[in-house]
Amino acid sequence: MSITVTGTIERRDIGMGAWALVTDDGETYEILKGADKSLLKTGQKAKITGQVREDIMTMAMIGPALEVKSFEVISSH
Repeated sequence: MSITVTGTIERRDIGMGAWALVTDDGETYEILKGADKSLLKTGQKAKITGQVREDIMTMAMIGPALEVKSFEVISSH
């Protein structure tokens, strides 16, 4: 399922660490490994288009796994 979500990038200290997108509604998506490094900056606000991967499980299990297809940085620190 392809979705577009907007929120704030966060680094979670779970296991080896995980990246998350927290939407303005409070929903958390785990950003899958392999995402562009310019996206992965704590506190950065971004609009991400990607695919929710329901066929995999992650170690962090902080929310649905989101495979990033494209993104737009809205604001950064």
